[in-house]
Amino acid sequence: MGQFNDRIEPKDYAKMPKEYQDLLSRLLAIQADCEIGGPHIYVDHWTLRAPTVDDQWRVARIASEEIDHCRKFLRMLQLLDIDRSDILTRPRSKREVDAFKEDMPEWADFAAFGMLIDKVGQYQLEEMEGSSFLAIDDYLPTILREEKGHISYGQQQLEKLVSSGPEGKQKAQAAVSRWYIVGLDMFGLSGSACTERYIEWGLKRRTNEEARRQYIADVEPQIKALGLEVPDRLEGRKYL
Repeated sequence: MGQFNDRIEPKDYAKMPKEYQDLLSRLLAIQADCEIGGPHIYVDHWTLRAPTVDDQWRVARIASEEIDHCRKFLRMLQLLDIDRSDILTRPRSKREVDAFKEDMPEWADFAAFGMLIDKVGQYQLEEMEGSSFLAIDDYLPTILREEKGHISYGQQQLEKLVSSGPEGKQKAQAAVSRWYIVGLDMFGLSGSACTERYIEWGLKRRTNEEARRQYIADVEPQIKALGLEVPDRLEGRKYL
């Protein structure tokens, strides 16, 4: 088939071919799972343990926004008469993406997660801009704006750690080295046939490898600007 360029309203979902239905419902469910996955990692540990009361407030606010993002994607699924409320209580070990099965023992991990993993989230959300599923347009601008705020906050916290002295810089480097590789893997396998189908149905804009390359070009200069070393990308070989 050629590129699908129509805009589909929720009421027309049931009329679409099964492949489109399956791809769209899976895309929305995975994104909902990712949005709630972060709070499941850090809320219990960092909401009341962040370094300052301002940081505690910011963690709570970020978690609230991520939960709201999940709520919005579940709402889009409900427009299709699909109930995926099970995602809210899914065990961490059953999350769709490995990044959300990890632990977050250091404040540097929370910071690097914001700068690097939420950045992947931004890329994944940008894939949906101008999507063939029209309802996404109602939610995406707010979600993207808030995600960019999470990224900025994580970067600011890494800057503080680096400038705090050798110990802080060491913790920042360890966290970046860990989460950067996790982030690269989140884009999925290079050469994925499934991604090609998403693109042809107008549900994504880039291949996994294209998005990953753009992410690398965006993030690596930021890591260097922090005074940190860019991790060896070959360590993240799951996606090859």
